[in-house]
Amino acid sequence: MQSNIGLIIEEKAADIGNFMVGRLLPFRQKRTVGPFLFIDHMGPACLAEHQNLDVPPHPHIGLSTLTYLFDGAIMHRDSMGNAVEIKPGEVNWMTTGKGVVHSERTPEYLRKKDKFLHGLQIWIGLPKSLEQTEPSFFHINKEDIPTWEETDIKYKLIAGEIKDIKSPVPVHSPLYFIEIKTSTSQTIDIGNKLYGEVAMYVLEGEVLIEGNTYGTKQLIVAKNANLCAFETVGETTLYLFGGEPFEEKRHMFWNFVHSDRAVLEKAKDNWKAQNVKAFPKIPNDDNEFVPLPEYKLKNKK
Repeated sequence: MQSNIGLIIEEKAADIGNFMVGRLLPFRQKRTVGPFLFIDHMGPACLAEHQNLDVPPHPHIGLSTLTYLFDGAIMHRDSMGNAVEIKPGEVNWMTTGKGVVHSERTPEYLRKKDKFLHGLQIWIGLPKSLEQTEPSFFHINKEDIPTWEETDIKYKLIAGEIKDIKSPVPVHSPLYFIEIKTSTSQTIDIGNKLYGEVAMYVLEGEVLIEGNTYGTKQLIVAKNANLCAFETVGETTLYLFGGEPFEEKRHMFWNFVHSDRAVLEKAKDNWKAQNVKAFPKIPNDDNEFVPLPEYKLKNKK
């Protein structure tokens, strides 16, 4: 029987300022999975009283960001005036559209204490018709996210839609972001609920696929979402990311994503010039910013 595993992406270390993350997407052989453009695994990290997460104001265009924490807390502020703390099990969903600036920092009440931080940060592309939309922000409480159980398997639909279940996260294209937890070994055949492209990330434990065992720090990309079946090995927590890919290619430069390279170039110029009409300042967090990286956008067709 032909394997349904198309690619295995190893988690690679990346620096996001004063904090190291494990980067899963983009990857040179697989830039996207469905509309998912970028996935960072933050931690798990124990930060001492003198260590804090501080990602200063930085811009985005042409995408939605999704932050989901397993442990710890992050204070989100943006140029729309939102100032929201995210805690484990909650979702921060920001659609950047034509342009937004935000910062991510350790909340003030934790800055002089030992603390943990662990979670996922994700970018999801926007349909071409919405790339220049007005920015928006939503915070979804953990009790509002759909959860259900089937034969000792716990499911949570963090974002998107499968069959007759829909998350309240206001996504802009057909996608799904699913958490699956088992306390004992289980056989899971979920392919009939999925569509488009799909990838699996094992946070804890192991899975058995086609006779081979896979563990953490890997993104396993399937060839066919409809054939997504596997076994968990004891206590396991994993995530499925996927959905319908876009017809048009998305170009990426730093924090900018767009189907039109000219728009990326304009965004670069606006941020470099600190054009506040294109990228407004963040209320109560406007004393610093992340400068534009000094490297050229590659002219790949």
